[in-house]
Amino acid sequence: MRIGVIGTNWITDSLIEASKNVEEATITAVCSRKQDTGEAFASKHGIPHVFTSITEMCRSGVIDGVYIATPNSVHHEQAIACLEEGIPVLCEKPLTATRELAEKMIETSRKNQVLLMEAMKSTVMPNFKRAQELLPSLGQIRRYSAHYGQYSSRFDAFKEGDIKNAFKPEFANGSLMDLGVYTLYPLVALFGMPEEVKAVSVNLHSGVDGQGVVALRYPEMDAVVTYSKIIDSYLPAEIAGEKAALHIEHISSPSGVTKINKGGEREDHTIPATKASMAYELEEFIQCWKKGKIESSINTHKLSLNVIALMQEIRKQIGVTYPLDQA
Repeated sequence: MRIGVIGTNWITDSLIEASKNVEEATITAVCSRKQDTGEAFASKHGIPHVFTSITEMCRSGVIDGVYIATPNSVHHEQAIACLEEGIPVLCEKPLTATRELAEKMIETSRKNQVLLMEAMKSTVMPNFKRAQELLPSLGQIRRYSAHYGQYSSRFDAFKEGDIKNAFKPEFANGSLMDLGVYTLYPLVALFGMPEEVKAVSVNLHSGVDGQGVVALRYPEMDAVVTYSKIIDSYLPAEIAGEKAALHIEHISSPSGVTKINKGGEREDHTIPATKASMAYELEEFIQCWKKGKIESSINTHKLSLNVIALMQEIRKQIGVTYPLDQA
């Protein structure tokens, strides 16, 4: 698959590096708003084609699919533009900010019978699948907890009055959208939507959340997730049942799985990593494309819709709104 990348930030660098572990992937084009930015990025990675127009890139004949890694606020319009041109889309998480916009993206995918997949890497990685396989051995599951705290490299500037895009509501950013999604997506993937949600947060003066805590109620269990861009956290995720518990290291990119039986006996079920974490989502995307599918059977359209709806409800409770909410 010949892939064009849209966006030239560090996450695109990571995707390109991961593509080296995927035999069927080749990065053939980059699209950037500015020609010189695109050319510099292409030169750094040895990418042969540079565009400043998404439509021109889609019609160029040099790509088979696109990877979108631009601000959350423009995911929907860029994805729709590509899908309308018949070009499959791997779109960075979160897919978009509102259920209404996500529905438009999915409707365009279905109308044109073109693949659309959210680039959530955790759920397609081997250690997440291993954890999923172990769930029946835990007995009745009673609790899910997941944590992701990463002090933003841009927060020091924020405290000095220099507000970067990562902390601007017009870009649909903040802690929930950037990091909280990593704690919620696996929860919904494994257990579906909760019956009740209660959220609190520390909001910043720019209008986005700096960190938050969400409690979620299910018929036979509860869940707690925490996320932050203003502290670091080192807690594992835990899925606890009546017979045993699972600890998952790094919920955003599962790197270890440990089962802890009653009495504290530990069993290591980790599958050693053999490639870059983002390679797995790229492989899933390419396999879906080769099979003529319009959605992944793992990162499904329904899953994306549900997670976005859940995050919308959380934002409503914590009082974080975006201009995009009126779109």
